Amino acid sequence: MTRLEEKYTEQVKPFLMKEYNYSSVMEAPKLVKVVINMGVGDAIANPKALDEAVEELTQISGQKPVITKAKKSIANFKLREGMPIGCKVTLRGDRMYEFLDKLMNASLPRVRDFHGVSPTAFDGRGNYTLGVKEQLIFPEINFDKVNKVRGMDIVIVTTAKTNKEAYTLLKELGMPFAK
Repeated sequence: MTRLEEKYTEQVKPFLMKEYNYSSVMEAPKLVKVVINMGVGDAIANPKALDEAVEELTQISGQKPVITKAKKSIANFKLREGMPIGCKVTLRGDRMYEFLDKLMNASLPRVRDFHGVSPTAFDGRGNYTLGVKEQLIFPEINFDKVNKVRGMDIVIVTTAKTNKEAYTLLKELGMPFAK
């Protein structure tokens, strides 16, 4: 059991039970999965860029990413349907808790001019999306080996029914929300 998971069971769950008056423990919202997506637009002209992105995402998440392909052709971008243009990885269980722990306590505080993450980036169904502008904030990435700064989207999926519940869950877990 990871550090964050322990914190969830021992402190966060009882707090949520009290806060929202749940009748059953199973009603308390919990984390389901974390999806990290990296769009590599320059993979059209330079297929090697995708391999680098895959390698970096593997280092960050500790799991091999899936390569995502274009759904439709767009002539203006010289894009054909089925061309590989990105990669994503879905983390669940221990890997998910470890990644979130690392994200909240090590990576996000390393962002330049960091004032906290946006408290409004919920989708209304209890999921939270977070954009990261550069992969260098992760401790696993070796600064000298990076050819191009790439961003990524991190989606945190929870079982919360509303934005408020999801916000409380993430805040109690230690997400640094902006005041």
